[in-house]
Order: sequence, then structure tokens, then C-alpha cells
Amino acid sequence: MAITRNRGVELFWQLHKRLYRWSNGRIGAHMANLPVLLLDTVGRRSGTPRTNALTYLPWGDAFVVIASVLGEPKHPAWYLNLVANPLVRIQVEARRLAVRAREAEGDERERIWEVLVKESPDYEQYRGMTGRRIPVVVLERVG
Repeated sequence: MAITRNRGVELFWQLHKRLYRWSNGRIGAHMANLPVLLLDTVGRRSGTPRTNALTYLPWGDAFVVIASVLGEPKHPAWYLNLVANPLVRIQVEARRLAVRAREAEGDERERIWEVLVKESPDYEQYRGMTGRRIPVVVLERVG
């Protein structure tokens, strides 16, 4: 059964990202059969730095994150921040990397989604819970 967003889940993710950063990923490096990274963006309206802990799918030399928000009807703020500014930083365990975000489309998106739901079937449930097309975001290293 898929997890739904609530106050407890929000509190967990707030604590999780702090522990992950503090421990260089030794604490909280895996969740729901997937590894976890920290995504650092800048608020598209506020200009405030934001950090989100996200599960990801390794994809060659890239990292794929899914803007599902547990099947919520709206895109997550971090995704909208990436659309506004695709050049961001991530932390994968102790490594901090500069990346460029792009949305996967067509056959690439379908291949990624197929692998994703094999690893973490909850994503298929999230897709069924929302009327929006869940963005599949590829984070590719730069520099």
C-alpha cells in the first residue's frame, strides 16, 4: 500500500534530510527499495535555498527523480524550481555534484518508468491516484 502525504510524513522528511546531510548519507541512504539523494534548489519565487531528500533511480551516469508527491494533484515545489532553474546541486551520500535537470520524454520516459515500478511498485499506485502526468526528471552531471 502506498504512503500518503500527512504531517507525520512531512516531519519524517524534514528530519531525514538533516540526518542524511549530517552523516554524509550514512543515515537514510535508502528508502522504498531505492537510494536517496539530496536535491538543492532555489525557490523560483522566493529565491530561498531549498533542500529535498528524494529517492532516485540510477540511470547510467545520471540520477532520475520522480515528481510524484505520493500521488498528489499538484507538482511538487522542487520540480517547479527545477523548471525555473535546471542547474542545481545534489548530494549522493558524501558526493556533492553539479547537475542539469531535464524531463524524460517518449521512449526514454517509458523505459525509466518500467524499471522504476519494478524497483518500487508504489509509483504505479501514485500514477493512478493523480490526474496529472507525473514528471520523470533526469539529473545529468555538468562540469
